[in-house]
Amino acid sequence: METTYELFLLAMTLLAVVVFIALHFVEAGYGYLFNPKFGRPIPNRLGWVLMESPVFFAMAALWFCSERRFEAAPLALLLLFELHYFHRSFIFPLRLRGNSQMPFGIVAMGMLFNTLNALMQGGWIFYLAPADYYADWLSKPPFWIGAAIFFAGMTVNLRSDAIIRNLRRPGDTRHYIPRGGMFRYVSSANYFGELTEWIGFAVASWSWAGVVFVLWTFANLAPRAASLRRRYEQEFGDEFRALKRKRILPFIY
Repeated sequence: METTYELFLLAMTLLAVVVFIALHFVEAGYGYLFNPKFGRPIPNRLGWVLMESPVFFAMAALWFCSERRFEAAPLALLLLFELHYFHRSFIFPLRLRGNSQMPFGIVAMGMLFNTLNALMQGGWIFYLAPADYYADWLSKPPFWIGAAIFFAGMTVNLRSDAIIRNLRRPGDTRHYIPRGGMFRYVSSANYFGELTEWIGFAVASWSWAGVVFVLWTFANLAPRAASLRRRYEQEFGDEFRALKRKRILPFIY
C-alpha cells in the first residue's frame, strides 16, 4: 500500500509539472478568461458547487471510515481542510454576483483533481501515516505555525474575493482593476491567499502529500495569474502597468 501511494504522489508531482507548462500555452477558460471551447457553459454558481464539493465529501468520508477519526491531530487537520472547502463549495458560490457561466470541461477537470487530492491528503493523514506520527502533534510547533499560515492565507483569500465581488454594481458588466489589500502587491491577491493557505496546511500536516498539493496549487494558479496580468495590461494599459504589481508572489513573481 505504501509503495502504491508513493507512486501515486510521484505521478501527481510529474503531472503538476506538465500542467504548469501546459497552462502557459493554454489559458484555463473560466472567470475573466472565459472560453466556451472548454465545454458547454453552465451557471457559475452551479459550476463551483460541482467542482469543489466532491473533495469536501470525499475527505469527510475518508476520515469517518478510518480508525483515527477520534484522534485529535487528524481531526484538527480535517477541520482546517474542510473549513476551506466548505466555504469554497457552499458559501463562495452563493455570494457570486451576476450571471456568469463556466465551461463544463473546467468543472469536470476540477472535480477529478479534487477527488484525487482527497485521496492524497486523506490517505496519508487517516491511513498511511505511522501510528505515532501525529502523537502529541497539537503540542508541537509545526501544527501551530502551519495553522497560523493557513489562517493568514485564508484571510487574504476572503478579503481579496470580497474586493473582486464588490467591483461592480448590479447590472454593470465592465471590468475594473482590483485595489486594496494584497492587490497593492500582486494582480491575483486571491490566488496568493489560497497558495498561502495550502503552504500552511503542508506545514501543519508535515507531509509530502501537503507539499504535492502546494505544487499543484502553484502549477494551476501561477500561469493563470500570469494570464490575468496580461489581460489587465491589454485592457487597462499604462494605468495598470503603473501599479507595478507582481503576478502572484509579492516582490518576486
